[in-house]
Parts: sequence; C-alpha cells; structure tokens
Amino acid sequence: QISCNGQAQQLPAGTTIAALLGQMNLSGPVAVEVNEELAPREQHEHWQLADGDQVEVVTLVGGG
Repeated sequence: QISCNGQAQQLPAGTTIAALLGQMNLSGPVAVEVNEELAPREQHEHWQLADGDQVEVVTLVGGG
C-alpha cells in the first residue's frame, strides 16, 4: 500500500512509477516525488514503489 497525492492505494508488488502514471491516465510532463525525493523521468520505468511510499504527482497546467 502506498499513498499517492494523499490517497491510499493498493498496488501489486513491483509496480513502477511508470505503471502508476499509466493507471492514472497521465500523459505529458509530470513531476514525481517519492518520499520527498524527486524521481527523475528517466528512472520512472525502473523505480519500483515499496509498501509505505509517499508519492506526489504534479502535472503542468497551461492557461492564461
């Protein structure tokens, strides 16, 4: 179980950041922090989330 943007989520063992973002239907630029550590985009495919991780996902919103 992890916390993503303050919401508890059950994920299968070995779930990566990329898989989580896919479940969230996010495309385009996002910033991801795991346990207050910035997760570089090039590591999303390989970074496996662990029980108790605190994940924050921020998307960019355009407007005027």
